[in-house]
Amino acid sequence: MSETVTRKLTADEIKFVKGLGCLQDKRYSDVFNVRVITRNGKITTDEHRAIADAADKFGSGAVTMTSRLTLEIQGVHYDDISALREFLAGYGLETGGTGAKVRPVVSCKGTTCQYGLIDTYGLSEKIHERFFVGYHDVKLPHKFKIAVGGCPNNCVKPDLNDLGIIGQRVPTVDLEKCRGCKKCQVELNCPIKVAKVVDKKVFIDPNQCNHCGRCKSKCLFGAISYEDGYKVCIGGRWGKKTAMGRPLGKVFTDADEVMDIVEKAICLFRDEGNAGERFADTVNRLGFDYVEGKLLNK
Repeated sequence: MSETVTRKLTADEIKFVKGLGCLQDKRYSDVFNVRVITRNGKITTDEHRAIADAADKFGSGAVTMTSRLTLEIQGVHYDDISALREFLAGYGLETGGTGAKVRPVVSCKGTTCQYGLIDTYGLSEKIHERFFVGYHDVKLPHKFKIAVGGCPNNCVKPDLNDLGIIGQRVPTVDLEKCRGCKKCQVELNCPIKVAKVVDKKVFIDPNQCNHCGRCKSKCLFGAISYEDGYKVCIGGRWGKKTAMGRPLGKVFTDADEVMDIVEKAICLFRDEGNAGERFADTVNRLGFDYVEGKLLNK
């Protein structure tokens, strides 16, 4: 960090660099913490080294992580911000992640996790490119957060985002193949105790099953088949006011269809949201049924 003389910045100067992903350190008048965008938390080792070098050259030498899986270079003087951003650009890195727009996408490690039901890395990178990058100049009523979770464990809390995607594995019971075993392996392996043998047949309550797929391959007689897919929740929010996202009434089986739903949700928020309200407020004001209809209708 350069030995720049501390000076008082104008409100316009602070606002301008905030739009570039630079958040003022409240302890100083002209020092900022600069957010470096990642692809859902994934960066290469070369990018890691570049960020570390940038923190040494232009900041305090410290790098922190944000809840949106971006990295933040600490202690950058206002006069060094341009040079820092130019240095990062040389490695294909950019700053940002603030403002009333689509925010950096977060995902869990479902692609590699033993419980993951979908390719969270692949889907979240597509969302990143199409909506965080592609919609960069689209002004929204407020920020719009998207999270991709690989399974109902919900490690990245998709249903507390404006739009959340959750991997699903939906079971279907073939009663003719079910033998009503006294020690039903499906029942024994259900982590939330929804699967039950009733009248000598296994029953999985569709209104209680969370579609985690943990019972797959447990039935010795192949009485249960499975379909993988995506649940989409809308209107979640975390912060001073919280709201639990509500799932759309359909489990999607096509990732491209999910991408279209994301786009429809963002455009609906842009067109029908009021300035300053979160998507949860828009959904409540317009009515969940209305919003769901707009998203599901072609």
